[in-house]
Amino acid sequence: MNLQDFIVSDVEPMEVHEPVARIQDIFSQFTFSHLPVMRDEVYLGCLSENDARCFNRNTSLDEVVYAFDGFFVRASDHWLDVLESFARHDTNLMPVLNEKNGYLGYYELKDIMHFFNESPFLAESGAVIVVEKGIEDYSFSEIVQIVETNDAKLFGCFISGYREHFAQITLKVTSSSINEILQTFRRYGYTVITTAHDDTYLDSLKERSDYLSKYLEL
Repeated sequence: MNLQDFIVSDVEPMEVHEPVARIQDIFSQFTFSHLPVMRDEVYLGCLSENDARCFNRNTSLDEVVYAFDGFFVRASDHWLDVLESFARHDTNLMPVLNEKNGYLGYYELKDIMHFFNESPFLAESGAVIVVEKGIEDYSFSEIVQIVETNDAKLFGCFISGYREHFAQITLKVTSSSINEILQTFRRYGYTVITTAHDDTYLDSLKERSDYLSKYLEL
């Protein structure tokens, strides 16, 4: 599945010479948190609905450029980088530019979350393990080695938290040899924080995603 297939352009970006009333009316019709604004064919940034509601309807967008947020992603960006940009800027619409800064359209958060939900980390059956080790002591190559030497497969792992000088790593593995994997982690100096099979843990993971529920239920 190609992420660029999800670029949409059914809502035209605002032109900076248009009145604030125009963008307020579009916010009333759709559930977007932001809308892109252009000057001719140049992308200037996005105006949030909260900011747009603060301005007089007769004010020109050109007069409130200072309120624009200049975030965007490239069409070539990986979906994880795109998802990070959504979270960082607290938006459900992300403008997409090409390598020459040309505006191509936008991504919606729900479409990018589809990639996350379909990734092996969530979609495949397995067990989730959270381990902890000193920030200077762990390595992903070592983690992969521990999993694979116990005849298991790693579906994915990421740094899920920091505590003082320790890093917590969350990983998902095939669950046939989970006890052997845990014992090996302990032998290599990792502290096992928690283990869970996929259904309960992953349902909890999805429910705790405030950002996901905030926008996908709109």
